[in-house]
Amino acid sequence: MNYSERLNHVIPGGCHTYSRGDDQYPENAPQIFERGEGAYLYTPEGKKLLDYGMALRAVTLGYANKKVNEAAVEGMMKGNNLTRASVIELEAAEKLAEIIPSVDMVKFAKNGSNVTTAATKIARAYTGRKYIARCLDHPFFSFDDWFIGDTPLTRGIPEEYHSLTINFKYDDIASLRACFDKYPGQIAGVIMEAATGAHPSPGYLQAVQDMCHKEGALFIIDEMITGFRWHLQGAQTYYGIQPDLSTFGKGMANGFSVAALGGKREFMKVGGIKELGMERTFLVSTTHGGEMCALNAFLAAAKIYQEQDVIGHLWSYGQKLIDGMNEIAKEFGIQDYFQAVGVPCSPNYITKDKTGAASMAFRTLYSQEMINNGVLMPWIAISMAHGQEELDITLTAVRKALKVYAAALEEGYEKYLKGAVIKPVFRRFN
Repeated sequence: MNYSERLNHVIPGGCHTYSRGDDQYPENAPQIFERGEGAYLYTPEGKKLLDYGMALRAVTLGYANKKVNEAAVEGMMKGNNLTRASVIELEAAEKLAEIIPSVDMVKFAKNGSNVTTAATKIARAYTGRKYIARCLDHPFFSFDDWFIGDTPLTRGIPEEYHSLTINFKYDDIASLRACFDKYPGQIAGVIMEAATGAHPSPGYLQAVQDMCHKEGALFIIDEMITGFRWHLQGAQTYYGIQPDLSTFGKGMANGFSVAALGGKREFMKVGGIKELGMERTFLVSTTHGGEMCALNAFLAAAKIYQEQDVIGHLWSYGQKLIDGMNEIAKEFGIQDYFQAVGVPCSPNYITKDKTGAASMAFRTLYSQEMINNGVLMPWIAISMAHGQEELDITLTAVRKALKVYAAALEEGYEKYLKGAVIKPVFRRFN
C-alpha cells in the first residue's frame, strides 16, 4: 500500500483535519511529509517543497523554530502536566491578558473548536437566551454540532442541535439587524471573524458591536486566523473594536497545540467557582489544556513577537507576493482569470475559467503546477521564515504555473490537469 492507502486504512479521512485530506490536493501532491524546517517541508524520500500551507496557518515563525522548541522541551522536562495548575499555565494566562486589551481572564484548550463552542456557552449562560447568530461567510468555527449541523454536513447531527444557530452575512449590517428583528430578545451571542479575504467596510465592525450591546447579545470575535497575524493584539485592535469574548489558536505557539478563550471578567467568570451561591456553568474542562510544553511554547513565541517585527514582516512579504503574482498574471494577459487578493498579511488567490466563473478545476491545475515547480500553495500562509530567497523561488514557480494556466484557458484544463479536481470540504456526499 502507498501512504494514502495506509493512512485511510487506519484513519477516517486519512488525516486528523479534513482540509489535509486527499480530496483537497492535486494528484501530484505528496501524500505524507516527514518533517518541516523553516518555510520548507520534506517527504520521507527527501523531496523538498517550499510551503505556504504552514500547518493550516498555525506556524507563523517557521517550522521547528529553535527558541520555541527549546521552550517546549523546558516545559516538558518540568513534568508537562501536573496534578494542579502550573506556574507556566499561570504565566501563559497572564501573558495573553497582558497582550490582548479585551482579555481579563483566559481558558486554554487544545483546539479552536473547543473554545469557540465555550464562547457560545458563556453567551447563553450569561444572557439566558438560546440563539447564536454566526456569520455565514466565514468558513469554519467548530467541529461541534451547533456549527457543523448548520452546514450541508448534517449526517449524525439531530436537527434540534443546530436549529438554534442562525445566519447573517458579512459586511451587511442589515442582515444582522434582520436576525435581531426576527428573534427579539432571544439571541445570546453573535460570533464572527473580524475579517477574512478583505477588509470590512469602514464602521461595519463597530456597528455590529454597538448592535450587540444594544440588543443585549455578547459580541464574539474568532481570531483563529487573524490573531497574531493582523496585529500582535489581534484584528480587534487593528480595526478598533473590543469584543466581549474572543478566541485564539493558530499562530499562538508556532504549531504547538494551544487555543484560548479570552474575555472580559464579567462574562468569563460564569465559568468560575469562587462566587458562592452562583449557579455553575461547566465551561471548558480539559486534562491537557494546561500542558506545559505547549504553553511554554506560546510564551516563547509571544516573546519573539514582542522583540521582533513579525507582524510587519507578514504584511510586507504578503504585499510583495500579491504584487508579484498579479504582475505575472498581467504578463500572460490572464489578470481577469487569476488574481492574488486579500489582506497582505493573509493573502489569497482567485482562479476563474474562460467564462469568468470561479473554478476549482483551475485552482487544482494551478496548485498542481506550483507543486511541479517546488512550491506547495493550497492557500497562502506566510511565516517569518519566508524571506527574499523564498519570494524569488515562489515567483519563478508562479510564472511557470501561469504559463500552463494561460494555455489551459485556451485549450481546456482537461488537457493539462492530471487526476481529480479538488472538492469543497463542506459537501454532503463524497
